[in-house]
Amino acid sequence: MCYVNTMPKQTSVTLKDIAQAAGVSMMTVSRVLRGAPKVSAEKRELVMWEANRLDYQPDPHLARMMQVVRGKKETRMRAVIAVIREHVPQDGLLGPSYQYVPIEDIRRRAHGHGYAVEEFYLGKDGMTPKKLQKILHARGIESVIVSPQSMILPCSKLDYSPFAAVTFGNAMSSPALHMCAGNMTLGITMAAENLTARGYKRIGVAVTKWIVNRSQFGYSGGLFHWQHGLPEANRVPLLLFPSNDISKGFDAFSQWMQEHQPDALITFDTHVPGWLKRLGLQFPQDIGFVVHDWTPQMKGLAGIYQQREHLAAAAVDLIVTQLSQHEHGVPAVPRQIMIPPQWVDGPSVRNSTHRSSENATSTKGSTRQS
Repeated sequence: MCYVNTMPKQTSVTLKDIAQAAGVSMMTVSRVLRGAPKVSAEKRELVMWEANRLDYQPDPHLARMMQVVRGKKETRMRAVIAVIREHVPQDGLLGPSYQYVPIEDIRRRAHGHGYAVEEFYLGKDGMTPKKLQKILHARGIESVIVSPQSMILPCSKLDYSPFAAVTFGNAMSSPALHMCAGNMTLGITMAAENLTARGYKRIGVAVTKWIVNRSQFGYSGGLFHWQHGLPEANRVPLLLFPSNDISKGFDAFSQWMQEHQPDALITFDTHVPGWLKRLGLQFPQDIGFVVHDWTPQMKGLAGIYQQREHLAAAAVDLIVTQLSQHEHGVPAVPRQIMIPPQWVDGPSVRNSTHRSSENATSTKGSTRQS
Protein backbone atom coordinates (compact mmCIF):
# COMPACT_ATOMS: atom_id res chain seq x y z
CA MET A 1 0.00 0.00 0.00
CA CYS A 2 1.35 3.44 -0.88
CA TYR A 3 1.08 6.26 1.65
CA VAL A 4 1.03 9.87 0.55
CA ASN A 5 2.35 12.56 2.88
CA THR A 6 -0.52 15.01 3.21
CA MET A 7 1.34 17.31 5.70
CA PRO A 8 1.80 20.83 4.30
CA LYS A 9 5.32 21.69 3.21
CA GLN A 10 7.23 23.88 5.64
CA THR A 11 7.77 27.30 4.12
CA SER A 12 10.37 29.90 5.01
CA VAL A 13 9.41 32.49 7.58
CA THR A 14 9.23 35.95 6.03
CA LEU A 15 9.45 39.47 7.38
CA LYS A 16 5.69 39.71 6.85
CA ASP A 17 5.14 36.72 9.16
CA ILE A 18 7.23 38.34 11.89
CA ALA A 19 5.50 41.69 11.41
CA GLN A 20 2.05 40.12 11.74
CA ALA A 21 3.06 38.13 14.83
CA ALA A 22 4.60 41.19 16.51
CA GLY A 23 1.91 43.64 15.40
CA VAL A 24 4.39 46.04 13.77
CA SER A 25 5.18 47.11 10.23
CA MET A 26 7.53 45.20 7.92
CA MET A 27 9.76 48.30 7.86
CA THR A 28 10.18 48.06 11.64
CA VAL A 29 11.05 44.37 11.37
CA SER A 30 13.61 45.16 8.66
CA ARG A 31 15.22 47.89 10.76
CA VAL A 32 15.47 45.65 13.81
CA LEU A 33 16.97 42.72 11.93
CA ARG A 34 19.67 44.84 10.32
CA GLY A 35 20.54 46.68 13.54
CA ALA A 36 19.36 50.10 12.38
CA PRO A 37 18.75 52.82 15.00
CA LYS A 38 15.53 54.71 15.83
CA VAL A 39 13.60 51.64 16.99
CA SER A 40 12.40 51.58 20.59
CA ALA A 41 13.89 48.97 22.89
CA GLU A 42 10.42 47.51 23.52
CA LYS A 43 9.69 46.97 19.82
CA ARG A 44 13.19 45.69 19.18
CA GLU A 45 12.81 43.08 21.93
CA LEU A 46 9.34 42.05 20.68
CA VAL A 47 10.49 41.62 17.06
CA MET A 48 13.55 39.61 18.09
CA TRP A 49 11.39 37.39 20.33
CA GLU A 50 8.96 36.63 17.51
CA ALA A 51 11.79 36.05 15.02
CA ASN A 52 13.35 33.49 17.37
CA ARG A 53 10.00 31.86 18.12
CA LEU A 54 9.23 31.46 14.41
CA ASP A 55 12.80 30.23 13.76
CA TYR A 56 13.45 32.96 11.20
CA GLN A 57 16.48 32.23 9.00
CA PRO A 58 17.70 35.17 6.87
CA ASP A 59 18.54 34.56 3.23
CA PRO A 60 22.18 35.75 2.91
CA HIS A 61 21.91 36.33 -0.85
CA LEU A 62 18.77 38.42 -0.47
CA ALA A 63 20.30 40.33 2.44
CA ARG A 64 23.35 41.21 0.35
CA MET A 65 21.16 42.31 -2.58
CA MET A 66 19.04 44.52 -0.32
CA GLN A 67 22.15 46.05 1.20
CA VAL A 68 23.30 47.08 -2.27
CA VAL A 69 19.85 48.49 -3.11
CA ARG A 70 19.68 50.48 0.14
CA GLY A 71 23.20 51.77 -0.43
CA LYS A 72 22.19 53.19 -3.82
CA LYS A 73 19.05 54.81 -2.44
CA GLU A 74 20.48 56.39 0.71
CA THR A 75 21.65 59.97 0.37
CA ARG A 76 22.73 60.37 3.97
CA MET A 77 24.36 58.18 6.61
CA ARG A 78 22.02 55.91 8.50
CA ALA A 79 23.86 55.91 11.89
CA VAL A 80 26.92 57.20 13.71
CA ILE A 81 30.00 55.34 14.91
CA ALA A 82 31.63 57.21 17.80
CA VAL A 83 35.43 57.25 17.92
CA ILE A 84 36.52 57.81 21.53
CA ARG A 85 39.92 59.42 22.06
CA GLU A 86 41.57 60.50 25.31
CA HIS A 87 43.04 63.91 26.13
CA VAL A 88 45.36 63.52 29.14
CA PRO A 89 48.34 65.83 28.47
CA GLN A 90 50.18 64.96 31.68
CA ASP A 91 50.76 61.40 30.46
CA GLY A 92 53.07 62.60 27.68
CA LEU A 93 51.33 60.55 24.98
CA LEU A 94 49.82 63.31 22.84
CA GLY A 95 52.99 64.51 21.12
CA PRO A 96 54.31 63.73 17.63
CA SER A 97 56.29 60.75 18.96
CA TYR A 98 53.11 58.68 19.03
CA GLN A 99 50.97 57.70 16.05
CA TYR A 100 47.27 56.76 16.22
CA VAL A 101 44.74 55.50 13.70
CA PRO A 102 43.70 58.58 11.69
CA ILE A 103 40.05 59.57 11.70
CA GLU A 104 40.15 59.84 7.90
CA ASP A 105 40.89 56.11 7.54
CA ILE A 106 38.09 55.19 9.95
CA ARG A 107 35.64 57.53 8.24
CA ARG A 108 36.47 56.23 4.76
CA ARG A 109 35.65 52.64 5.70
CA ALA A 110 32.58 53.61 7.72
CA HIS A 111 31.14 55.62 4.84
CA GLY A 112 31.43 52.54 2.66
CA HIS A 113 29.10 50.76 5.09
CA GLY A 114 26.73 53.73 5.26
CA TYR A 115 27.82 55.09 8.65
CA ALA A 116 28.98 58.53 9.71
CA VAL A 117 31.83 58.95 12.20
CA GLU A 118 32.25 61.47 15.01
CA GLU A 119 35.15 61.93 17.43
CA PHE A 120 34.77 62.48 21.17
CA TYR A 121 37.66 63.38 23.48
CA LEU A 122 37.51 62.21 27.09
CA GLY A 123 39.26 64.68 29.35
CA LYS A 124 38.92 67.62 26.96
CA ASP A 125 36.62 70.57 27.77
CA GLY A 126 35.24 68.80 30.83
CA MET A 127 34.21 65.63 28.99
CA THR A 128 33.94 62.91 31.63
CA PRO A 129 32.98 59.25 31.01
CA LYS A 130 29.60 59.91 32.67
CA LYS A 131 28.91 62.96 30.50
CA LEU A 132 29.96 61.14 27.34
CA GLN A 133 27.73 58.21 28.23
CA LYS A 134 24.72 60.55 28.44
CA ILE A 135 25.59 62.20 25.11
CA LEU A 136 25.90 58.87 23.29
CA HIS A 137 22.60 57.67 24.77
CA ALA A 138 20.79 60.89 23.85
CA ARG A 139 22.13 60.69 20.29
CA GLY A 140 21.07 57.06 19.89
CA ILE A 141 24.65 56.01 19.12
CA GLU A 142 25.04 52.25 19.43
CA SER A 143 28.65 51.68 18.35
CA VAL A 144 32.04 52.94 19.56
CA ILE A 145 35.65 52.54 18.47
CA VAL A 146 38.00 53.20 21.39
CA SER A 147 41.48 54.64 20.81
CA PRO A 148 43.28 54.75 24.20
CA GLN A 149 45.84 57.54 24.50
CA SER A 150 46.70 57.76 28.20
CA MET A 151 47.97 55.87 31.22
CA ILE A 152 44.91 56.51 33.41
CA LEU A 153 42.52 55.27 30.68
CA PRO A 154 39.28 57.18 31.31
CA CYS A 155 37.82 55.12 28.44
CA SER A 156 37.83 52.10 30.76
CA LYS A 157 35.23 53.84 32.98
CA LEU A 158 32.50 53.74 30.31
CA ASP A 159 29.64 51.26 30.53
CA TYR A 160 29.92 49.30 27.28
CA SER A 161 26.75 47.23 27.71
CA PRO A 162 24.69 49.37 25.23
CA PHE A 163 27.37 49.38 22.52
CA ALA A 164 28.94 47.36 19.78
CA ALA A 165 32.55 48.16 20.62
CA VAL A 166 36.11 47.70 19.34
CA THR A 167 39.42 49.02 20.67
CA PHE A 168 42.79 49.64 19.02
CA GLY A 169 45.75 47.91 20.64
CA ASN A 170 46.01 46.37 24.09
CA ALA A 171 46.41 49.53 26.17
CA MET A 172 42.96 48.97 27.67
CA SER A 173 42.95 45.34 28.77
CA SER A 174 39.89 45.74 31.02
CA PRO A 175 37.15 45.73 29.97
CA ALA A 176 38.37 43.37 27.25
CA LEU A 177 36.70 44.47 24.02
CA HIS A 178 37.15 43.14 20.52
CA MET A 179 40.54 44.46 19.38
CA CYS A 180 42.47 45.37 16.24
CA ALA A 181 46.24 45.80 16.46
CA GLY A 182 49.42 45.63 14.43
CA ASN A 183 51.49 42.47 14.73
CA MET A 184 54.69 43.95 16.10
CA THR A 185 56.23 40.59 17.01
CA LEU A 186 56.30 40.04 13.26
CA GLY A 187 57.34 43.66 12.68
CA ILE A 188 60.45 43.47 14.87
CA THR A 189 61.61 40.15 13.46
CA MET A 190 60.97 41.42 9.92
CA ALA A 191 63.06 44.53 10.57
CA ALA A 192 65.84 42.48 12.20
CA GLU A 193 65.96 40.17 9.18
CA ASN A 194 66.25 43.12 6.81
CA LEU A 195 68.95 44.74 8.91
CA THR A 196 70.91 41.49 9.09
CA ALA A 197 70.71 41.21 5.30
CA ARG A 198 72.43 44.61 5.18
CA GLY A 199 75.32 43.48 7.38
CA TYR A 200 74.17 44.76 10.79
CA LYS A 201 74.89 42.46 13.73
CA ARG A 202 74.04 44.29 16.97
CA ILE A 203 70.43 45.44 16.60
CA GLY A 204 68.97 47.50 19.43
CA VAL A 205 65.35 48.45 20.17
CA ALA A 206 64.62 51.62 22.17
CA VAL A 207 60.95 52.42 22.91
CA THR A 208 58.68 53.22 25.88
CA LYS A 209 56.85 50.85 28.21
CA TRP A 210 53.55 52.25 26.89
CA ILE A 211 54.47 51.14 23.36
CA VAL A 212 55.45 47.66 24.54
CA ASN A 213 52.23 47.20 26.52
CA ARG A 214 50.02 48.54 23.73
CA SER A 215 51.49 45.92 21.38
CA GLN A 216 50.83 43.01 23.79
CA PHE A 217 54.61 42.83 24.32
CA GLY A 218 55.16 42.51 20.59
CA TYR A 219 58.34 44.61 20.64
CA SER A 220 60.02 42.79 23.51
CA GLY A 221 58.72 39.40 22.38
CA GLY A 222 59.89 39.91 18.82
CA LEU A 223 63.32 41.06 19.98
CA PHE A 224 63.80 38.18 22.42
CA HIS A 225 62.68 35.67 19.79
CA TRP A 226 65.15 37.09 17.28
CA GLN A 227 68.03 37.20 19.76
CA HIS A 228 67.49 33.56 20.74
CA GLY A 229 69.38 32.47 17.64
CA LEU A 230 72.22 35.01 17.99
CA PRO A 231 75.61 34.69 19.66
CA GLU A 232 75.36 36.14 23.17
CA ALA A 233 77.86 38.86 22.26
CA ASN A 234 75.42 40.25 19.64
CA ARG A 235 72.38 40.46 21.93
CA VAL A 236 71.56 44.08 22.76
CA PRO A 237 69.11 44.46 25.68
CA LEU A 238 65.85 46.34 25.12
CA LEU A 239 65.92 49.99 26.24
CA LEU A 240 62.71 51.28 27.81
CA PHE A 241 62.83 55.06 28.07
CA PRO A 242 62.17 56.31 31.62
CA SER A 243 59.27 58.54 30.52
CA ASN A 244 56.58 58.63 27.85
CA ASP A 245 57.95 62.10 27.07
CA ILE A 246 60.82 61.03 24.82
CA SER A 247 62.59 64.39 25.20
CA LYS A 248 63.53 63.38 28.78
CA GLY A 249 65.37 60.23 27.74
CA PHE A 250 68.77 61.41 26.50
CA ASP A 251 70.79 60.40 29.57
CA ALA A 252 69.37 56.87 29.62
CA PHE A 253 69.83 56.59 25.85
CA SER A 254 73.42 57.85 25.93
CA GLN A 255 74.38 55.43 28.71
CA TRP A 256 72.74 52.52 26.88
CA MET A 257 74.53 53.40 23.62
CA GLN A 258 77.94 53.61 25.29
CA GLU A 259 77.46 50.40 27.23
CA HIS A 260 76.04 48.19 24.45
CA GLN A 261 77.17 49.92 21.21
CA PRO A 262 74.46 48.74 18.81
CA ASP A 263 75.21 49.14 15.10
CA ALA A 264 71.51 49.48 14.19
CA LEU A 265 68.52 50.99 16.01
CA ILE A 266 64.76 50.44 15.88
CA THR A 267 63.26 53.43 17.67
CA PHE A 268 61.33 56.73 17.48
CA ASP A 269 61.74 59.22 14.65
CA THR A 270 61.59 62.08 17.19
CA HIS A 271 64.53 63.19 19.38
CA VAL A 272 66.67 60.08 18.76
CA PRO A 273 68.15 61.28 15.41
CA GLY A 274 69.29 64.48 17.16
CA TRP A 275 70.76 62.49 20.04
CA LEU A 276 72.80 60.38 17.63
CA LYS A 277 74.31 63.56 16.19
CA ARG A 278 75.20 64.69 19.72
CA LEU A 279 77.02 61.38 20.16
CA GLY A 280 78.92 61.94 16.91
CA LEU A 281 77.06 59.27 14.92
CA GLN A 282 75.51 59.55 11.46
CA PHE A 283 73.22 57.14 9.66
CA PRO A 284 73.73 55.06 7.69
CA GLN A 285 77.49 55.57 7.79
CA ASP A 286 77.95 54.83 11.50
CA ILE A 287 74.66 53.27 12.52
CA GLY A 288 71.50 51.96 10.87
CA PHE A 289 68.28 53.76 11.83
CA VAL A 290 64.77 52.27 11.58
CA VAL A 291 61.55 53.99 12.66
CA HIS A 292 59.47 51.59 14.75
CA ASP A 293 56.23 53.22 13.56
CA TRP A 294 56.77 54.46 10.02
CA THR A 295 54.23 56.65 8.24
CA PRO A 296 54.23 57.84 4.60
CA GLN A 297 55.45 61.27 5.77
CA MET A 298 58.80 59.70 6.82
CA LYS A 299 60.12 59.05 3.32
CA GLY A 300 63.73 59.75 4.28
CA LEU A 301 63.83 56.89 6.80
CA ALA A 302 63.56 53.13 6.80
CA GLY A 303 60.85 51.75 9.01
CA ILE A 304 58.13 49.35 10.05
CA TYR A 305 54.84 50.38 8.44
CA GLN A 306 51.92 49.28 10.62
CA GLN A 307 49.30 49.84 7.88
CA ARG A 308 46.80 51.71 10.02
CA GLU A 309 44.37 52.10 7.15
CA HIS A 310 43.81 48.34 7.43
CA LEU A 311 43.47 48.61 11.21
CA ALA A 312 40.73 51.18 10.65
CA ALA A 313 38.96 48.96 8.12
CA ALA A 314 39.12 45.92 10.41
CA ALA A 315 37.69 47.88 13.35
CA VAL A 316 34.77 49.25 11.34
CA ASP A 317 34.04 45.81 9.88
CA LEU A 318 33.94 44.36 13.41
CA ILE A 319 31.47 47.05 14.45
CA VAL A 320 29.21 46.38 11.48
CA THR A 321 29.31 42.62 12.13
CA GLN A 322 28.30 43.12 15.77
CA LEU A 323 25.40 45.37 14.79
CA SER A 324 24.17 42.92 12.17
CA GLN A 325 24.24 40.13 14.78
CA HIS A 326 22.68 42.33 17.52
CA GLU A 327 25.76 41.96 19.72
CA HIS A 328 26.33 44.58 22.41
CA GLY A 329 28.46 44.88 25.51
CA VAL A 330 31.72 43.29 26.63
CA PRO A 331 32.12 39.98 24.77
CA ALA A 332 32.66 36.68 26.55
CA VAL A 333 35.46 35.90 24.09
CA PRO A 334 37.02 39.03 22.52
CA ARG A 335 38.10 38.69 18.91
CA GLN A 336 41.57 39.96 18.11
CA ILE A 337 42.55 40.91 14.58
CA MET A 338 46.27 41.32 13.94
CA ILE A 339 47.37 43.32 10.88
CA PRO A 340 50.79 42.32 9.49
CA PRO A 341 53.21 45.25 9.09
CA GLN A 342 55.46 45.95 6.12
CA TRP A 343 59.17 46.68 5.92
CA VAL A 344 59.89 50.03 4.25
CA ASP A 345 63.37 50.56 2.87
CA GLY A 346 65.06 53.95 3.19
CA PRO A 347 68.39 55.80 3.10
CA SER A 348 68.81 55.60 6.89
CA VAL A 349 70.11 52.02 6.49
CA ARG A 350 72.72 50.53 4.20
CA ASN A 351 71.38 48.90 1.09
CA SER A 352 71.34 45.13 0.80
CA THR A 353 74.26 45.10 -1.65
CA HIS A 354 76.55 45.99 1.28
CA ARG A 355 76.23 42.48 2.68
CA SER A 356 76.77 40.98 -0.78
CA SER A 357 79.96 42.99 -1.27
CA GLU A 358 81.20 41.94 2.18
CA ASN A 359 80.62 38.30 1.30
CA ALA A 360 82.35 38.74 -2.05
CA THR A 361 85.39 40.34 -0.38
CA SER A 362 85.52 37.52 2.16
CA THR A 363 85.35 34.91 -0.62
CA LYS A 364 88.14 36.57 -2.55
CA GLY A 365 90.30 36.65 0.57
CA SER A 366 89.70 32.94 1.18
CA THR A 367 90.61 32.14 -2.44
CA ARG A 368 93.93 34.01 -2.18
CA GLN A 369 94.81 32.19 1.03
CA SER A 370 94.13 28.82 -0.57
